[in-house]
Amino acid sequence: EVQLVESGGGLVQTGGSLTLSCAASGFTPNNYNIGWFRQAPGKEREGVSCITSNDDETYYLDSVKGRFTISSDNAKTTVYLHMNNLKPEDTGVYYCAFTGVVGGGLPTHRSQYSDWGQGTQVTVSS
Repeated sequence: EVQLVESGGGLVQTGGSLTLSCAASGFTPNNYNIGWFRQAPGKEREGVSCITSNDDETYYLDSVKGRFTISSDNAKTTVYLHMNNLKPEDTGVYYCAFTGVVGGGLPTHRSQYSDWGQGTQVTVSS
């Protein structure tokens, strides 16, 4: 059973930085994809950034390009989302998601991911 545990959320002022961590376990760390999604109140859950297990492909939502960076540790069991120059519109619950289905390109939509963490709150004050 895949388990995903997010951490690193919090309250930060506009322009500040946070790094989210997603500790993944319960799967064979070969080929898989992990994504970071966020959901603001009243809005749909959207893909923020995704990465393949071999780090050869990444995806970023247009509004976070140049500000957010996704990375993984050498063991490929923890995925990070480094968030800089945060804006109030970045506020939301951030979720880590996993899919073992690979091929056909890096999935970026929530429907393409099968396992989810519990989420961590990010609040950016103006």
